Amino acid sequence: MADKRTYVERRPQGDYAVRRANSERASAVLPTQAKAIERARELSPGTSPHVERVRNTTGGSPDKWRKP
Repeated sequence: MADKRTYVERRPQGDYAVRRANSERASAVLPTQAKAIERARELSPGTSPHVERVRNTTGGSPDKWRKP
């Protein structure tokens, strides 16, 4: 069965990449996290993308993933 997980990651340039699990290249690069989440949902309907945290919180750090 194909892995349908998608990830929204912040890039060093400040924009956001939408990637499928185990991919080498981004499926899309967008200027805001909200637009990247929207695109990830379009690419994988019926699933929630995993979103990289972009700020430190009491519940996690930037290396953690969250569901939008």
